[in-house]
This record gives sequence, C-alpha cells and structure tokens, in this order.
Amino acid sequence: MTKYLTYTLLLLLFSFPVNGEIYKWVDQHGNTHFTDKPPADKKAEEVKLKINTYTAVQITPLVERLGRKDKVVIYTTERCGYCKKAKQYFRDNNIAYIDYDVEKSRTGKRDYKLLKGKAVPIIIVGDKRMNGFSVPRFAKLYKKQMQKKAGDKNKEEIL
Repeated sequence: MTKYLTYTLLLLLFSFPVNGEIYKWVDQHGNTHFTDKPPADKKAEEVKLKINTYTAVQITPLVERLGRKDKVVIYTTERCGYCKKAKQYFRDNNIAYIDYDVEKSRTGKRDYKLLKGKAVPIIIVGDKRMNGFSVPRFAKLYKKQMQKKAGDKNKEEIL
C-alpha cells in the first residue's frame, strides 16, 4: 500500500507543467540577446512565444514539370508588395524567373494549391522552397542552389 502511495505522490509531484521563459535584453554595445534566464545587472523583458508548425510540402513533381532545377519560380498576386520587391530584385540582379499569378493564372492557381500556399510570394529555387521574401534569405538560398547546380554539372563532365 505504501508503495502505491509513494508512486502516486511522485506522479503528482512531477506532473505539474514546466514553463520555460525566454528573456530579451540589450547589452552595453546595443546587441540584443535572448536567454532563458534574465541577466542580474540588466533590465530584461519576457518574450511570449507562439509555436508555429509547418508541414513540408513535396515540390518534386512541380520541379520535374518545370524542367530544369535551376529555374526560379515565383507565385504572386498583383497587389503583393513583397512580390513586387522580389521581382524587382530578380530584375536588378539579372536572375531569370518565371512568375505565376495565383489569382489569374490557371497554372498559378493549380501549383499554389499543390504547394498548400497560405500567402505569397512563394519562391521555388531549384528544389527548395521559400515562403515570403527577404534579400538575405533569398541570396543565401540562391547561392546555395547555384553552387549545387555547378557541382552537379562538374560531376556530369567527369562522367
């Protein structure tokens, strides 16, 4: 009997939810830090986290239908500011791209549905997907894909 009482008490003791806090603070150099404990000598604010989940969508059939893996494809709408910014960046940097309007183009609507799109732009670079647009994120993704393409090309030449 005491054995079961002990187990029950232990179970109750360890069944309380555990909360992990994240604190945001700025050091003397103006750098922002995020830590699990507030610093003793600085003012810190607790950050409320929202958990987002994302289920990856298979884009292989889409890439195969488009043909070459080195194409940049962007799914847009006419009124999207980030879409316009992305396309302007592509033009300024001589990056060839294909644009599908998800409201006006039959192909755009179909692909957007396949991609389980929730917002635009959706950018496909080779076999990688990017939701939204920021210059640093795109530049990193594009550079990686072009390096991968160059590596694949070198392998073909060796064979």
